[in-house]
Amino acid sequence: MARFFGWFRDLKRNRNRNQNPNCSPQPSDRTKSRCQNPRSNSTSSQPVADSSSSWKFDSKARWGKEYDVCICHAEDDVTYVQDLVSFLELRPHSLRCFLQLRDLAPGGAVCTELCQAVRESHCWVLVISPSFLKDPWCWYQMQQALSESPTANGRVIPVRKQLERKDYPQELRFMFGIDVRLDKENGFQKIKRAILYYLEELCRKEREEQRQRDTENCVDTVSNTTDLSGTC
Repeated sequence: MARFFGWFRDLKRNRNRNQNPNCSPQPSDRTKSRCQNPRSNSTSSQPVADSSSSWKFDSKARWGKEYDVCICHAEDDVTYVQDLVSFLELRPHSLRCFLQLRDLAPGGAVCTELCQAVRESHCWVLVISPSFLKDPWCWYQMQQALSESPTANGRVIPVRKQLERKDYPQELRFMFGIDVRLDKENGFQKIKRAILYYLEELCRKEREEQRQRDTENCVDTVSNTTDLSGTC
């Protein structure tokens, strides 16, 4: 019996030693509580890297379109683009990507499908390569994207792949592009940051407009209440 109580005392002492006194889980979320800061692994260069800040990308404006980004590319660059899309669709952000090889409707007209993809996307990544410059459908999709967003507001994201600056399309030379010729993985990060930045700004502007509308409605309500009380 004395051996049993000794074993129980040691077990209790070890449990108390392993507990963190600074961590106090709430009753409703005991199994998910953590003592560490969930943002400790994120870097300042990335807009958001944890689910606790997912509200920055949550708005009616974002969900009003089917895709976050449309990837425009030539057939010769499909392997690179598939790797890029796999990276962009990873959690926690899980960006919604349009990939021609995967998302084009079988039997649909090419021009109609490409136009629809452009209209239903917030951003457009143009993978500019020698094959892109030779593909008329790539030029067609690029022109559609530029017609949707003629100003450099971050929606059109040129990605220069295996292409010299002198061969860059004239229509894109006023935009800052991403050069991925030397560093593929870092290029993926830059593309993702560009998309997230635009989406965050889109959602932020919508929240500001909603707050302004709520304030104006509140002022109108108070004014109407004052008028009614004065009449009485």
